[in-house]
Amino acid sequence: MANKKIMLTGFRPTGRLHLGHLHGNIVNMIKYQEQYENYFFLVDWHALSTEYQNPQNIKNNLIECVIDLIALGINPAITHLYRQSDIIEISELTLYFSMITPLSWLERCPTYKEQVKELNAKDLSTLGFLSYPVLMAADILIINADIVPVGEDQLPHLELTREIARKFNGLYGEYFKEPKELLSKATRVIGTDGRKMSKSYGNAIFLSDDYKTIKTKIRQMITDPDRIHPTDPGHPEICNVFSFYKLYKDKTIKEIEKR
Repeated sequence: MANKKIMLTGFRPTGRLHLGHLHGNIVNMIKYQEQYENYFFLVDWHALSTEYQNPQNIKNNLIECVIDLIALGINPAITHLYRQSDIIEISELTLYFSMITPLSWLERCPTYKEQVKELNAKDLSTLGFLSYPVLMAADILIINADIVPVGEDQLPHLELTREIARKFNGLYGEYFKEPKELLSKATRVIGTDGRKMSKSYGNAIFLSDDYKTIKTKIRQMITDPDRIHPTDPGHPEICNVFSFYKLYKDKTIKEIEKR
């Protein structure tokens, strides 16, 4: 593996994995397991940034995530599979990065603003939540990852990681690579309510859901409220179910969209 480029991705153990995780980056991690040296980890410190009031669930969620990942095809024999908090040096590097990261970089992050708005039942006015991208930068740069599979919503975080690397290198010498993104076919998987699929939003289809549960969730999804009669023109751009057709029906998608 010495000459292979490094690929890294992580998951927050705040519950079971869902279709957003699968199509956001797990598909690419499985696809490129042989091509890259893979680092695949569970970010329990990140989970604490939103679940600090209920940390007792994180341990069980860690186990559930590992079960899902191995069941999907992640091979521990060729992949570095680990828990974030076991690498204490990540927290040390986060501290060093926090010394050089302007607050304005963190406050402009669109994911930060979106989650503060959507998760208004939780008190997210904490330093840990605001500095989430700094911890993410430490996760990536501590192993000098070349490639990071991400969904569209994580692109601003990855760009901030590159900015932190550039600033650190400019101040102290060339220590860190600037990682590149690997976008999946599904850059943003939509949940059952039309928002980004997220466990926190309660709109996820989980990989471990049984047939009956999946069927119930899909029947609640938005299709096309403006199409009253079968002869009315459709609006695939607002049809939530159609977004899933795009994931699973490559060859016939243009025909379905036209119909």
